[in-house]
Parts: sequence; C-alpha cells; structure tokens
Amino acid sequence: MSGLFGIVSRNECFDVLFYGTDYHSHLGTQFGGVAMLGDEFKRQIHNIGQSQFKSKFYEDRARMKGNRGIGVISALDEQPIYLNSRFGPFCIATDGFIDNARELTNELLEHGASFSEVGGNGFVNFTELAAKLITRGESIIDGIEHLFETIDGSCSLLILCADGIYAARDRLGYSSLAIGRHGDDWAIASETSAFPNLGFSVERFLDPGEIVLIDDNGVKERRSGQAANNICAFLWIYTGFPTSSYEGINVETVRERCGQCLARRDADIEVDVVAGIPDSGIGHALGYSIESGKPFRRPLVKYTPGYGRSYTPPSQATRDHIAKMKLIPNADVIRDNRIVICEDSIVRGTQLKNYTVKKLWEAGAREVHVRPACPPLMFPCRFNLSTRDIKELAARRAIRALEGHDIEDVSGYTDSRSEKYERMVEWIARDLEVTTLRYQTLEDMIGAIGLPREKLCLYCWTGEYPAPWKRDSRAAEPRPARKDSEAVGAER
Repeated sequence: MSGLFGIVSRNECFDVLFYGTDYHSHLGTQFGGVAMLGDEFKRQIHNIGQSQFKSKFYEDRARMKGNRGIGVISALDEQPIYLNSRFGPFCIATDGFIDNARELTNELLEHGASFSEVGGNGFVNFTELAAKLITRGESIIDGIEHLFETIDGSCSLLILCADGIYAARDRLGYSSLAIGRHGDDWAIASETSAFPNLGFSVERFLDPGEIVLIDDNGVKERRSGQAANNICAFLWIYTGFPTSSYEGINVETVRERCGQCLARRDADIEVDVVAGIPDSGIGHALGYSIESGKPFRRPLVKYTPGYGRSYTPPSQATRDHIAKMKLIPNADVIRDNRIVICEDSIVRGTQLKNYTVKKLWEAGAREVHVRPACPPLMFPCRFNLSTRDIKELAARRAIRALEGHDIEDVSGYTDSRSEKYERMVEWIARDLEVTTLRYQTLEDMIGAIGLPREKLCLYCWTGEYPAPWKRDSRAAEPRPARKDSEAVGAER
C-alpha cells in the first residue's frame, strides 16, 4: 500500500508536490520519496519509519527545482527509482504488489539484467522490477502495457520524464488514480483528499488499465482503459482517508452506512456508549450512533500525531508497539458503561485483544461489544502489501482450532448464515474476551459501498479472484478511446 502524487505546472511547484505527497502519509510508514524535473532530475528518498514526511523533506525545498514532479509514500520499498533507458531517463513510483516478482526477477537475470535495489520483501525492489519490465518495451507506453501483461497482482504508477508525467492505473482497477486541476496546473493522486487544500478540483478518475500523459497542455489519453473494474473494497472500509472518494463514492459516507447496517442488526443488545477505534473506526461508529440513537463517545483516544497506523508496518513487533502506545484509555468515559466498539476489521486480532479490549476491561467497562465493519478476513491480499500469510488471520486460527488442522476449503465458514460461521465467530469472541462479536455481512458491506459486487475486489473475504486478473481472461472489454481533442484539458 503506497500513495502516489504528481504535479505538472507552468511554475516552480515543489511546494505543491511536497504537500500533495504528504497528504498520502496515511498509506505508508517506511519511505517517502520525491523527484523533480527542471533543467535536470532531482531525487530524494528518506526513511520515515520514525518521523513524519514533512520533517524529513522540509529542508529539501532549496534544491528541488522544477515545474513537474512525482512523490510517493511507500509502505515497503525505497522509491522513486531513477533509470536511464533506451527511450531516455525517467523516474518511476508505483503502488501495488507483484505476486510473481521472484519468477520475473529470475527471468530478467537470466537475460542479462541487473538490479541495484534490494527491497524490504527480501528480494528485488518492486518499483525497480517494474521499471526494468517497462524498458523491455519499444516505448514507455508499450513498456507499461508489457508490464501489465506480465505481472500477476497489481501495479499503478507514475513516470516522470521529458515528455511530462505518464500515469497508469492497474489493469484490475484495484487501486485508484484521480486527475485534479487548478487553473493551468494538473495533478494526479491516489487520494482525492490531497486536492482541496491545494486548490485542485477532481476532473475524473482513470479507468482500469488506462494510460495518460500529463504535460503543459493538459491530460491526453495514450491508451484507453477497460470496462472491467475490480476496485479494492477495503479502500472504503479501512485504507482511505475519510475525505477521499473513489469512483465518485466518498469514504466517510460509506463508513457511516456501514455503521448504520451494524446497528440495524443489533436490536437484541443494549449499550450505553458507541465508540470507534481511531482513526478508521470512527466513521463506522458515527453511523452506528446515528442509527441506534446511542451517544458517540471516546473511551479510547489516539495520541496524535506521534503514532501512525498499526496495520501498515511490515514488522509484527512494530505493529504491536504502535497498537500499545497510540490509544490512551479514558477511564471516566469507560467505567461502568456497556460499550460497543466499531472497528474497520479484525485481521490478526492480537492487537484488538491485548491493546484495546484489555484497556477497556482494566478501566472498568461493564460490557464490551465488538462490531467490525467487514466480514472475517479469510485470505491474504494478492494485490497489495497487506497480510501475507493465512496463518496470521484470526478467522483462520479459529477454523484451525475448530477443525483440529488447517483446511483448504473454507466455504462453509464464509456463509454468515451457516452453523460453522457461528461457531467460528463464537471462538474468536472467546479468544478476544469480549461480551459479543458480530461482523458485518458481505451483502451489507457491498450495499454500503454502493457498487455492484462484480465491480469490487472481495478476494480477502471470499477467495474469489477478480476475473481480469487471470491471464486467460485479461481481454476485458475496452472502453472507447478518447480523441486528443476530447482529453481532459487538451484544448484548454
């Protein structure tokens, strides 16, 4: 999970790049990087694991000159990558996960390629791998299409070069890229929340597989996108910033609808206080409070800005430390109250049990009811940096305990109406030591998002691959190509 931002201006634009990139800080915790192009390329990467993007990059303002640039907040690898290729030098930043990276790396090495970056995944830097795959094309456009054809997983990207900024959304449409405009300036961002305070308005979202070029004259489509779309549902549930929108659907609005759905299924319990686990659980809790009429209060308050998300760091020890330190209990709000806690999800469950629920009990809660805004996570994500091992997942631990061993077919546990599902949820509730546990149903989550099921990636809940992901079904229906005269800003 990484965040991308690009800007093309008629003036010096590092300040816009600086703040636009910083507005993606909720998407990654390992590295921040920027690249500018004026008279020459300027590039800077900093480790932001123990500090904020702003503090690390503030002093770079003096030397970063140019009227176009790209920035990235990265959850794993150092980027942007600089490469001098047969079609000229460029800098590239990516968001995604290349599931067959090891296979592709070995193939390139056998054909004489070399790699200079070793990523946090233990082998090649994903962004450098993407760059090397692109250079096998006859042009940047051809190279991006070669990348899309070759990888399993997903990869959205920005490429800064002499032409301008090439932007491409992954072929699944798993992640999002939005085009923004402010006068004669054009921007591209993973999160639309980067736009308002910088004066940009959203012009449109890139289609899955679409490739555009942003230059001084606007945005021109270089390859049309596809009708198929499998955007990640977790963007609304957890990943996205509350003011962001994807496919025109606002994150906070979806979270409120999720909370309302949870409340409607809770007619059989009485609570005194509704609360959300900061930050993403707050929107869900507000929806629950609106629907139930019970007061929203803050028994657990996040100490900001010192601690980021506990989900994104690759190290379990780091995740546990953040989970322990960032939430401070307020005993005066907790004591003697029946509390319903809305959470975006339960992934591993260890942090919820040890660093959230435990704090509530110790502060004198009378009852603790946990309400995740999505179904039990059953499969590790194959399309972005997230959970990588089935054994990490709380639901799989429950199934292992109930069955006595790991099982391959978990379909009996994914149906929220089945007896197996109820036994699994009861096991997790006992393990978490909560009064009750009730997950969001898949149907209610899809309804809260408001897109048809076939337009969402639901793999981590169902194990069903988005159809365009399979190579034998990648020939998705193309969208009609836009003429340059119809491209956003081309004639303005």
